[in-house]
Order: sequence, then C-alpha cells, then structure tokens
Amino acid sequence: MADYFTHFSCLLDVGTPENAARALDLYNTLSDENDAEDPPSDGFLLSIQPEHGGTHLWMRDDGTGDPEHVIQFVKRCAAEFGLTGRWGMQYANTCSKPRLDAFGGGAHVLDLATGEMVDWIYTDGWLAETISDEGDRI
Repeated sequence: MADYFTHFSCLLDVGTPENAARALDLYNTLSDENDAEDPPSDGFLLSIQPEHGGTHLWMRDDGTGDPEHVIQFVKRCAAEFGLTGRWGMQYANTCSKPRLDAFGGGAHVLDLATGEMVDWIYTDGWLAETISDEGDRI
C-alpha cells in the first residue's frame, strides 16, 4: 500500500511580534474548526520565527499537510492585521511508492489586502492539459 503526502514550508510576515502572538490564537481557532470537520484536514504546524524579529510565522507540514488550510489561515491573518502586498506558497505532492499519478504540486499567490487569489497552478492538471493539447499545436 502506498502513502501519499503533501509537503510545504512557508513564511508569513505579520508585521509585529504582538501580531505574531495573536496569530497563535487565530491558528488555534482554525484548528478547532478543522477538528470539528468530518473528516478533518491534515492541517499544518505553526511557529514564530525569532531569527526574523519575531514577526514571521513559519507554516509547514507535519509529515503531510493541507495547503488550503494554510491559505485560509493566511487570509484570516491578513484581515485581522491589515496586511497588504502579495503572499505565496508552493507545495509538493509525493508518494511512498512509484505511482503514475502520485507526484506533482502547485503554488498559490494571494493579494493580502483583498484575500483574492492572484494566480495559482496545479501541475497535475497542467500536465494532463498540456499533453492533451499537444496535437493541436503547430
């Protein structure tokens, strides 16, 4: 039997150490909401990174994780702390055994001020679409 994983590691600058501490409460609230879902998502780990002045949150998988869960958390932080600019993350889908469609990944870019997705890519869909369009190209 094969095991499937989603890996990621990204930072979010929330501006002040006070915001970083408050972000832990947002994380706990989101985690509680996630635990109430059936089934709960894989979630992610969160810590404050002191080497970045205590204003950066480090989000990463714990063996496997859910990028959508991270995006929801970042949107909550952006709204709560009035963050602006763009933020992005990338992730990798892997498998413990060779499988034809078990590897890939993607990336997302958010506008923090609006919470809107600026752009995204998912390599599995991109690959299938690009291969199927191959005969249409000159």
